Amino acid sequence: MTKIGYLPGHSGSPGTDALPPLAESVDYIASLGKPTAARVLMDARDAGRVAIQPRCGVGGHEEMKALLRELEDQAAPDILTLTIDSHTRLKRFEQALRSLNRAPADLNGYPLVSHGYLRGREVNESVAAPLEIRHGSPDARILFDVAVASGITSFEGGGISYNLPYSKAVPLAESIAAWNAVDAVCGELAGLGLIVDRELFGTLTAVLVPPSISLAISVLEAVLAARAGVRCISVSYPQSGHLVQDVAALRAIPVLARTYLPPEVDVHAVLHEFMGVFPKKRGNAEDLIFYGALVARLGGASKLITKTYQEAFGVPDTHANVEGLRLADRANSPLLDFVKADEERVADELSWIVDEVADIVEPVLAAPDTRTAVVDAFAAGCLDIPFSASRYAKSEIIPKRDAEGAIRYLSTGSLPFGDRTRRHNSDLLKGADRKGASGTGPVIGSLLTGLTDDINYFPALFREMQKETQEEDVE
Repeated sequence: MTKIGYLPGHSGSPGTDALPPLAESVDYIASLGKPTAARVLMDARDAGRVAIQPRCGVGGHEEMKALLRELEDQAAPDILTLTIDSHTRLKRFEQALRSLNRAPADLNGYPLVSHGYLRGREVNESVAAPLEIRHGSPDARILFDVAVASGITSFEGGGISYNLPYSKAVPLAESIAAWNAVDAVCGELAGLGLIVDRELFGTLTAVLVPPSISLAISVLEAVLAARAGVRCISVSYPQSGHLVQDVAALRAIPVLARTYLPPEVDVHAVLHEFMGVFPKKRGNAEDLIFYGALVARLGGASKLITKTYQEAFGVPDTHANVEGLRLADRANSPLLDFVKADEERVADELSWIVDEVADIVEPVLAAPDTRTAVVDAFAAGCLDIPFSASRYAKSEIIPKRDAEGAIRYLSTGSLPFGDRTRRHNSDLLKGADRKGASGTGPVIGSLLTGLTDDINYFPALFREMQKETQEEDVE
């Protein structure tokens, strides 16, 4: 194996050495002869279909190219993914390089900065679909620069959503400033004729996230991105598992975009298939995958991030990824035009979601400096996310599934909701505990049990939890 190393880079930053000017990267992207991610999303929306995208990323260069080619050859996804390794996400570039040279298979993603932009271009040229970078970095400036030079036209993340769910001690003001710099470069690229799709990670901590807090965080990140010059924004939302709630949340995205963003910004709804505990039995897992794809279709999503039947067991293999893509894409069939949601219930749910988002974001947007207001709001708990890893979020929100499985607020913490909203959530949670406890005033034991039950929602729905309990009793 040939070892690689950094060329001397400006400011001592690996991966940024000898990067081409932005104009040259724009010309290179045009020369590829493939659509940008923004174009793919626009075409999918105009055609009334959902674009399909997998998660994937390995450390080795040839292995990454082979993986992408196999996924494209066997499943033809609309957009492909470069998932970045943990060292690179945290700017531990030297550690990433050592792992790459010693044992690339040990990396949990592709270390693009260590490989460098010329290898990034090789990956790009190996497939016909455009690429998106998925990572989880609170400061992605170097990674973004290398991605653009590599010809990659979609980049996920944001100053809130790629900090608070992942990092313990990164100050929010620092991550917001770093991502503002990324978005400013997107503005420069738009001026040169290249529209970079900026996907906002509305999934947050991914488990039991109430729709309005997911969308509120994305609205704030989208406002900041648009002010910096971003012209294509994808707002991702994590499937809750309740059809009416999920369809309403996806349909809320264009409504919120019209309310809070300038008309020149193109906005797409993206659904992440269920990110909680997946069923173990293949048939049950595949039912959930297809169900999620139908939700994306009914909600008008431009794109779906897929799952596989191996989710319950760790990182899926290529075959499982291919099967997940194929299965999800079948929800685009015109034969399924008869599948409908309860439009009256969706409209009611959508109205409540939009009102809750307004309660959360409008006090922040009314402040003279939005970036400072976001930091201050998190410090006060007026902005918050559940189960955050960060010391900069209070994590006072307590979510709970209602009797139908929709995610509500058991505790709204210090979110600036009025009595009407608090009463609405409380009313929906009455009798929500399927084991008989009410949704009011829980003690710690019952609260933890309830959260565990809610997290295990789909394995329990498929009675896999019941089977495990029976087996334990036998033992």
